[in-house]
This record gives sequence, structure tokens and C-alpha cells, in this order.
Amino acid sequence: MPELPEVETVRQGLNRLTLGTTIQGGEVLLNRTLAYPLSVTEFLTQITNVTVSGWERRGKYLLGRLRKKSGKNGGFLGVHLRMTGQLLWLNRLEPLQTHTRLRLFCDKAQELRFVDVRTFGRLWWVPQNQNPEIIITGLKKLGPEPFSEEFSLGYLTERLRTSQRNIKSLLLDQGIVAGLGNIYTDEALFKSGIRPTVMAKNLNCKQLQRLRISIIEVLKEAIDKGGTTFSDFRGVTGINGNYGKIAWVYGRTGESCRVCGTAIERLKLGGRSAHFCPQCQR
Repeated sequence: MPELPEVETVRQGLNRLTLGTTIQGGEVLLNRTLAYPLSVTEFLTQITNVTVSGWERRGKYLLGRLRKKSGKNGGFLGVHLRMTGQLLWLNRLEPLQTHTRLRLFCDKAQELRFVDVRTFGRLWWVPQNQNPEIIITGLKKLGPEPFSEEFSLGYLTERLRTSQRNIKSLLLDQGIVAGLGNIYTDEALFKSGIRPTVMAKNLNCKQLQRLRISIIEVLKEAIDKGGTTFSDFRGVTGINGNYGKIAWVYGRTGESCRVCGTAIERLKLGGRSAHFCPQCQR
């Protein structure tokens, strides 16, 4: 599943390529791609003849601000890529990818195409008089952004002190911190020297501060590399992310640790894989 760096890479690409673009119409090829409204006709009516004025990210969600020709608010276009979703900015004449689920036709013969192999991705149109959280209810459940002031040492200390979960499982909880997933949780835990099996409540202040800094550093580095591509993720122009080439532990089971040379190990925690160095992480 695309995590914060991958979604942020897409957001940056969309802001670079689609601002000021007018959506002239569209085509829904898989009806269940729409989370709201469920009516294909209503969705296409509402997103036609509006201009994209900017893209925001909240956790793993994308929100495109829309403007009507009159200059009035046109609501939002919400997107969650889920496991295999891709937003691609293409010439309208480009052949359709096999798993194309939705097309938004834009001016200058361009289109924004949503491709999704597993079909878990979703799109929303949020009316102009609605808070996006009312329509996209998952937004209500998100914890602070890792780069925000709210994601402080004090916050981490308070949220973890009574937890009965291991630190890996806890960091995957979007209600604790928004945007982290399997890849960057493993990477941040390695950089902070914390084994994924450690109980969150047992971490001391020094460890938590190291963990907080490591999360921020890993995410920034991954954004700089355009995210990670192991299977389906692509940027809006179809380019792979390059963080996987420099990953510390994720996807490197049996390979030598880049710091100490010990073989990287992998285990299962709550149904999710966890990669770690048994020497560097305690």
C-alpha cells in the first residue's frame, strides 16, 4: 500500500502538472471505485467544468480543491490509493491500462487516469458546503501528521505510556500517527535502534525522542527519493520510486545489515511482516 512518501510524491506531481486544469468530463469504468456519491451520473456532473486549484494530503488521503468557472468553491475530489491505486497524468490518446477504473478528461487533450489492480482504491466528490471529514469519514480517525508540531515527544509519551501493543503494531495505527505503513515503520525503528517486538509502554524518553526524529528523517528521505516501488506504485508520470534501493531493512531479509553486517531477519507481528537487524536493534 502506498504510504505517506508515495502519496506525497503523487501530491507534488499533481500540483506540478494539473493546477489550473479544467475537468471537462469523465468516464467511470468500475462503479465501486466511487465512494461518494454512488451515482456515476451525479459524480460526473459535479466534477465537470471545474478547475483544479490545488492538492493537499492528509495521511494517505489526497484532496483536490475544485473551483467553478464563476470562481466559487467547487468542493473537493478525494482519493485514497489503498493497496494498488495509481493516479496517472497522460495524453488522452494513450492506450488504456488493463486495470483503468476511472478517467477524468481535462483540457489540452490530457487526462487524469485512476488505475487499480486490486480495486480497493476509492474516490469521493465532497460538496462545497461540506467538511471533507463528513464525507470521507476515515479522515476523522487520523492522528497527527509526522511533520506537524502536534507530533511531539510529549504526544508520543502520552499515547504510548499505557499501550499494551508492540511498537511496530502501534505505529501502524493511523490513529496514532497518520501516514506510516509497513515500509517506513521498519525503517524508522531500525534508525532508532528499537526492535519491532518491544512493548511501546516500555520505551523510555530517550528512545521515544530518537524514534520521533527517525520517523521524520526516514519519511523526508523517502519523499526525496520519490517513494518506494516494490510492485505497483508509480508517480503521476509513471516513474518508479527509488527509496527501495537504499532501504536499511525493509525487503532485505537475509541480506547483510548496512551498519554491522548481520543478516536482516523477518518475522510476523499481528499478520504484518517486520524486518529488523538483531544486532543493531534491541
